Amino acid sequence: MNLFSIVLIVALVLLILYGIIIYNRLVNLKHNAGMSWSNIDVLLKQRHDELPKLVETCKQYMHYEGHLEAVMRARQGVADARQHGDVPALGAAESQLRLGLGQLFAVAEAYPELRANDNFRHLESRITGLENAIADRREFYNDSVNLNNVRIEQFPDVLIARFFNFGPFRLLEFSEPEKRDVDLASLFR
Repeated sequence: MNLFSIVLIVALVLLILYGIIIYNRLVNLKHNAGMSWSNIDVLLKQRHDELPKLVETCKQYMHYEGHLEAVMRARQGVADARQHGDVPALGAAESQLRLGLGQLFAVAEAYPELRANDNFRHLESRITGLENAIADRREFYNDSVNLNNVRIEQFPDVLIARFFNFGPFRLLEFSEPEKRDVDLASLFR
């Protein structure tokens, strides 16, 4: 073997190793995005399970069935979007649920006996904690998706990504009306 053949073989081996490294990094990013979606799903399921308990506790004290029904409809919308893996629908349903919960907690302020109820306070703090955890997981999901989507467009990763059909994930986004603060004053009018 001459020197040129040896250099060519070494270069080819290094190129193959580099391709394997890129492939493994892309697989890691893809699975991180999937795992972060699963983490959101777990928290949404926990919240989904807690909401009926909160509603039942509130029904004992409140006559504002409209708020309770809105929360339950939004809860079902989140469950449907989760089940179908529909990221845009999940964003819209989540916004409706957050709005309904905000209204429910605001109206509950008018019921001191409800505010003093241990079950209500426990459920309210549990759901608030889940809301915070869901927000953190949404951020982690979007970070994972962004890393994946950037890498599959960068050179030389794009070559490996196209060859092995690595695709982009959708970010979990909310429309402008869904991001606005709830007008609590209007809830008491």
